[in-house]
Amino acid sequence: MSIIIDVAEAVKDELNTGSFSADFTAQRLYQPHFELEDMKVLHVSVVPASTDLSLADRKSARRDVQTHIAVQEKLQTADNDEIDALMDLVQEIADHFHTRRLAAAASAVCTAVENAPIYDQEHMDKWRQFTSLLTLTFRVVS
Repeated sequence: MSIIIDVAEAVKDELNTGSFSADFTAQRLYQPHFELEDMKVLHVSVVPASTDLSLADRKSARRDVQTHIAVQEKLQTADNDEIDALMDLVQEIADHFHTRRLAAAASAVCTAVENAPIYDQEHMDKWRQFTSLLTLTFRVVS
């Protein structure tokens, strides 16, 4: 498989074996589209996002691989406690990967974690759905 798929699979596997404050089964998807009815349960989607290849030195290549993690759930009450719990989960996931070397892709080290949007206001307004997006950047030198 290509390195971007290897990294996305490894991220999914680590999410599914990690210990987090909420129960979920992460999926690797190319198009994480769901029916609103299905969003009553927490969805964590891992999506290969981009790759950038450059020279590390005269003999090595450096590839920066980005993977998105979407955390989504239809809100029951939309009160602060419910949203705070989801925000906490997103932070736990971000902290879990920060500077981490992936077990199933040992040459990949997480060099950056971005959380934008922290939550999607349009999804909240239109569908009463929490959606947060993490972008993980992994550096692979070969």
